[in-house]
Amino acid sequence: MAKKMNKNIVKAGLIQMSCDIKPEANLRNAIARIGDAARQGAQIVCLQELFRSQYFCQTEDIALFKLAEAIPGPTTEALSKVALQKKVVILASLFEKRAAGVYHNTTVVIDADGKIAGKYRKMHIPDDPLYYEKFYFTPGDLGFQTHNTKHGKVGALVCWDQWFPEAARLTALSGAEFIFYPTAIGWLPDEDEEMNQAQHSAWETIQRAHAIANGVYVVAVNRVGREGKLNFWGQSFVADPFGRVIAKASADKEEVLVVDCDLSKIDETRQNWPFLRDRRIDAYTSLSSRFLEPAPGK
Repeated sequence: MAKKMNKNIVKAGLIQMSCDIKPEANLRNAIARIGDAARQGAQIVCLQELFRSQYFCQTEDIALFKLAEAIPGPTTEALSKVALQKKVVILASLFEKRAAGVYHNTTVVIDADGKIAGKYRKMHIPDDPLYYEKFYFTPGDLGFQTHNTKHGKVGALVCWDQWFPEAARLTALSGAEFIFYPTAIGWLPDEDEEMNQAQHSAWETIQRAHAIANGVYVVAVNRVGREGKLNFWGQSFVADPFGRVIAKASADKEEVLVVDCDLSKIDETRQNWPFLRDRRIDAYTSLSSRFLEPAPGK
């Protein structure tokens, strides 16, 4: 007898890539690996942050704005054909040219019918050594949202967003079953090994905490390999709603991970850990303040 499919299981595909200097080569590589994921049964496939190019934000160079493109545009057109052919949902992180002088770091959600289900523009824009993103990207203005797709309710956040619990919470409150984090994070040159491991541990820990606090699946998809001065640490992973890492890629190889995600775990976890029920929404208005000054006399 044929084995009955569990309708609660959604297979998430993570595409961890190294990037070439040629955008066309990266797109071909991504499409081939989406095909690999689909053959393994993946239903929702996520690419890493800015997958079409090497991570260009290590320098401030006006010439690099040429990498940007419109949405819809040539890349979404190519990926829409793949989504329709393979019957998969694709999350693709792109350098979006919205208008002359207005650019975003944007993740597009393409449904399994090839149509764009929505997009998310990165809200938190870093300005750190070798991560000079404020030079290129306008902060997002679409808010934190969930995109309803054929294979699940998908929230998309991007890299630096993964450090902010408010972003994960608001995405979960909008109905997300998955929070996907396309990512480009690595080790700075000349850091000692202890600091490298501490940074990686903090990165993984805070995302596992988002899974726990919100009772959702968290899927982080990082790039891998050396580009310029950065050594991207890979280690893409999936955390279940209990915060357990249920799959993880290597630190130094391109990989396609396909991971079973049981959506019934969301209800189960939230029933046992009812954080959403017990939130004191009447007491959180101060979260909209930049910082709280001490009360007089304290």
